[in-house]
Amino acid sequence: MFVSECQIRVRYAETDQMGYVYYGNYATYFEVARVEALRQVGLTYKMFEDSGTMMPVVHLNCKYKKPAKYDDLLTIKTTIREMPSTRIFFYHEVYNEANVLLHEGETTLVCIDMKSGRPVLCPEILASQLRPFFNS
Repeated sequence: MFVSECQIRVRYAETDQMGYVYYGNYATYFEVARVEALRQVGLTYKMFEDSGTMMPVVHLNCKYKKPAKYDDLLTIKTTIREMPSTRIFFYHEVYNEANVLLHEGETTLVCIDMKSGRPVLCPEILASQLRPFFNS
């Protein structure tokens, strides 16, 4: 299992009239967390695209528990629980500075060959970087 964490400070523009983080911003927070998780193992989306693979989000699930508010420092814990195949599943938990769980979510990405537009197995560059986290 691979786990990473990143932090995001809630900006005023990300809140609604009630002062809470607007619900649509969680998808952006999850994207930031995914990018940073992959960066922690030495990978970038650009590397995948340069190798001919894109990874669009095909599923997003969110569970709102408590509101995040303006200027909160959020910690987003991102977990990959299983080795990716054609799909890669990311699980997200969002905590505030008091370590209170505010939000849970899941995103599913699928590996697509950019030329054919068809699903393919995850690139070996990704598999090789994640394999050590799953060999027990």
